[in-house]
Amino acid sequence: MESKKVTGFDYLWCALYAFASVAFELLVVAVEGVCGMDMNNFTTTQNIVHWLITIAGWVILGILVIHIGKRTTGFDIWERGSKMLPWQYLAIVICFVVNIIDKYLDWGGFKLVSEWNARGPLLFVFQYIYYLAEGFLISLIIVFGQKACERWFHNEKIPYGGIVLGLTWGLAHIFTKGSIAVGLLSAVGGFLFGAAYLLVNKDYRKALPIITLLFML
Repeated sequence: MESKKVTGFDYLWCALYAFASVAFELLVVAVEGVCGMDMNNFTTTQNIVHWLITIAGWVILGILVIHIGKRTTGFDIWERGSKMLPWQYLAIVICFVVNIIDKYLDWGGFKLVSEWNARGPLLFVFQYIYYLAEGFLISLIIVFGQKACERWFHNEKIPYGGIVLGLTWGLAHIFTKGSIAVGLLSAVGGFLFGAAYLLVNKDYRKALPIITLLFML
């Protein structure tokens, strides 16, 4: 039997599955609401439990997306990329600088400082473990979005994954944060994350920590 031809849509579906996985937290919030809990008035313990449940769901769903991608496309996300050149390391540093400026405008200050002041040490630690899991899903949107558009447009030099991330996760902040400006700044950040993926020659082993760190800073 002739094997199924892999198309850009096979990769795009995986990117959308990763994006939809982010919404797992909304399910957690809905269940908490049914239980009479208001996340705006969580105790420290409730906040931590909420994050731990969300983290577990995100990690499981992310692993499932990788499995689906492997099964439907044959794409090995862990395949090593070629060695980076000196200019690529410099470009990664520039991505971090631009990202920090973008976040500074978004947060009205440095994100790390704002989070520390708002949360305190204990919640700060769990908040950033939560960000690690979200960064994992963000990276999957980028990887599979990039593969989809490369299959369609036959160009590997454009950060399509960042564009897909910006149009999904980035612009979704307009609704979750209630601000067009925040959504647009998040979309810009998404484009930077996608550029970083190309700069490491699409080596996911390098891209995952870099994209996650860009997201967290």
